Amino acid sequence: MINKDRLVKLTQQTLSIDSQNPPGNEVNIADLVVKDMKSLGFEVEVVTYKMNRPNVIATWKGSLPRAQAAKEALLLTPHTDVVPVGTGWKHDPFGKDVIAGKIYGRGASDDKGNLACAMEAMRSLAEDGFRPRKDIILAATADEETGSHQGIKPLLNKGVLNPRLALVLDSVDYDTVIAQKGLFHARIQVFGKKAHGATNWRGVNAIEQAAEIIRRLKAHKFTFKKHLLLNHPTVNVGTIKGGDKVNMVADLCEFSIDIRYMPGMDPRKVVAQVKAIVRSVTDKYKMIVDDLQLPYEISAKDPFVRAFVSAASAVGQKARLKGSDGATVISFFQLHGITAFATGFGKSGTLHANDEYAETKTLYHGSRVLERFIKDYDIM
Repeated sequence: MINKDRLVKLTQQTLSIDSQNPPGNEVNIADLVVKDMKSLGFEVEVVTYKMNRPNVIATWKGSLPRAQAAKEALLLTPHTDVVPVGTGWKHDPFGKDVIAGKIYGRGASDDKGNLACAMEAMRSLAEDGFRPRKDIILAATADEETGSHQGIKPLLNKGVLNPRLALVLDSVDYDTVIAQKGLFHARIQVFGKKAHGATNWRGVNAIEQAAEIIRRLKAHKFTFKKHLLLNHPTVNVGTIKGGDKVNMVADLCEFSIDIRYMPGMDPRKVVAQVKAIVRSVTDKYKMIVDDLQLPYEISAKDPFVRAFVSAASAVGQKARLKGSDGATVISFFQLHGITAFATGFGKSGTLHANDEYAETKTLYHGSRVLERFIKDYDIM
């Protein structure tokens, strides 16, 4: 049986550990997960691809023949890093404050509350004498907030994780994410020619050229098919820098773009369209692609999705099918033929914000949903 008081204390314990990324150091939070999972008798492995960036893989082995139990494995995967705390908090950002049913702290909703729910669900099942037929894997991963380069990506690419189903715990209010936009991040460097500001016609102003490129990017209309769960494609300019001095013509300007594109859109065409827009202003540029993630969607009629929605309903909660305009790691699983969708039990509107919090009742019922789903999946 899920123990609410224990869950709240565990959530506070995870929040008390500093794992802000950047700079990125998940050692102490990983140690907590290792100790907790080993105490249940699970097989625990720590996989590290960069110093101080450990990933914890805890496996509760099923009773089916070893190869079959592993092939049918269910993966629960939250992440252990959080965005920086920043300034301006009214409540303690490291989990000390539990007020009116709200646990405050950086990561309460994204993603340590979800981590605690997974740990509590597995503990509750073990205490109740449940014995799975199929493997149940908890992968508490590093580096999600800066691209998963030290976490879920290499774990999948190197075959460390290869489950039948991945349930990514990185959402809010039981929302069940079955569709997600693609992501394209790039830096565009525009090269001009220096001159004195008083005789600017002798130079080529890279800042002014970059501004025109940005205007054309923002005005561009992508061709796409409307989606029931997702909004339209978006273009955001996140950073810009350039120039040396006010009375000099800038010979370099760099800006970064964040484009979210729809399922059905070809990422190669998206990149080509951006390059064409840049070239319509200047041919003296360089584009550095920092990230390119595919869109993702799974049918609402998928049996695993339907089973999760039913599990939530069985414990009195509504798991609404949603699309994500942002990025979770579900898109990485499709490259390996692994079925995946996301859910979670944070509080919408608080992620990455000051005074981030999760509601204790939602974490409690979320743990109950996970417990029920694990049981239901095991007999599917």
